[in-house]
Amino acid sequence: MTSKILDGKALAQQIEHELTIRVEAIKQHPRGFIPILATILVGDDPASATYVKMKGNACARVGMESLKVVLPQSTTTAELLAEIDRLNANPRIQGILLQHPVPAQIDERQCFDRISLAKDVDGVTVLGFGAMSMGLPAYGSATPAGIMRLLTHYGIAIEGKHAVVVGRSPILGKPVAMMLLNANATVTLCHSRTRDLPQLIGQADIVVGAVGKPRFIKGDWIKPGAVLVDAGYHPGGVGDIDLVAAVDKCSAYTPVPGGGGQ
Repeated sequence: MTSKILDGKALAQQIEHELTIRVEAIKQHPRGFIPILATILVGDDPASATYVKMKGNACARVGMESLKVVLPQSTTTAELLAEIDRLNANPRIQGILLQHPVPAQIDERQCFDRISLAKDVDGVTVLGFGAMSMGLPAYGSATPAGIMRLLTHYGIAIEGKHAVVVGRSPILGKPVAMMLLNANATVTLCHSRTRDLPQLIGQADIVVGAVGKPRFIKGDWIKPGAVLVDAGYHPGGVGDIDLVAAVDKCSAYTPVPGGGGQ
């Protein structure tokens, strides 16, 4: 079977081109402004610092500005909440991203939920997740929204299909399951402790790997003709799905890296 490659990098470049045009239109409007994304980095985790830098670079590529807020490792919950309040109140800030994870002494959920719904561009608040789940206007979590855009772009049928999502994180597994459900798929949400997981995956028309374990989903579990979306990325350039063993069976797949979430 010849499998279609769902190229997330190519689609991302196309979206950036579209965003550049939209941002320029905002700037040129008689009441125009330069959109600003605020990122909050707490502590000195090098991976988090890299992610924040990448987000700033992406803003620059489409003509936006980014405001990078860096707080020390010793920051308290109260101090972080105060910073989020300041950004919420700033009318020049259109979006706020709090980089995960934060230091252990901080109540991360409380801080996520302090972000204004209108500025929750990463879909991390309880209100944002709830609105998205109900089909109301809201920003969806970034990687799940990207996955849905990728499937739509490549003409992957979702309505009426059985989608199995492996992983239940609040920023990936749960929101992508809700998005697929809203797109009229029948969704089974699984995790690493699900019983009879190979049998459930074997029924899937669409498999989303979001469990965070390298090659956890085996190739011989995959139904012939299934669509594979791998949102994992691990050392050695492997994802959550054993693509080497599954690529000859599937009808379409996301490469790792370069597909979904990497």
